[in-house]
Amino acid sequence: MPSIPRPFASDDADDETFDEYDEFRPDHLPVPGPFLQGADVLTGADHCAFHRLTRDIFEERGVYDATFGYNLARLNLDSRHPDAGWRYARVEADREGGDGEEGGDEGDADVLLAEFTPTTKFCPQSESLTIGAFRAWNGLSDRHDYERVSVGLAPMHHESTDINEKLRSLEGRLDDGESVADSEDTPRTGGRNRGRSDDADDSSLPF
Repeated sequence: MPSIPRPFASDDADDETFDEYDEFRPDHLPVPGPFLQGADVLTGADHCAFHRLTRDIFEERGVYDATFGYNLARLNLDSRHPDAGWRYARVEADREGGDGEEGGDEGDADVLLAEFTPTTKFCPQSESLTIGAFRAWNGLSDRHDYERVSVGLAPMHHESTDINEKLRSLEGRLDDGESVADSEDTPRTGGRNRGRSDDADDSSLPF
């Protein structure tokens, strides 16, 4: 099975340019943006634990960066792009009510906010990557302890307003009880080639 080319990687890139998944390096991560404002930003071991889970979910769903040819979770570890990648924050269930409403019922799960900052403000993959990530996290919601994962694109991207509106629309459908795979407007990421065994039931997959 052919591998995805990595035009910007060298043979020793892993040793020289990538952090480890159990390292929290805020100097190699984007600063939390407005999408995470007011929520509890994950740091340290909490950030690393969810990002390791993200790596596995993205691998299973094929959320890959087509430019660099790697699992999108790896962008957080790439020291060549210290201002790009994912940051996460937790919103507790009892704060979800908003607008003067009471919070959620006792036992409701928290919501995770995930904000993606691309490598450039004109990144052409930003829509497909953020929607793909949203579908991956929420399509495999049994893998984490959150009611849902809400995704936002950092405002530095020139189409962030339009893309975030699409993400909120998809989230609204999820809140209305639709499956993450119900919509027909699923863009594809530059994912890895999957074997036949991975495609046993494509009808349930977001990609």
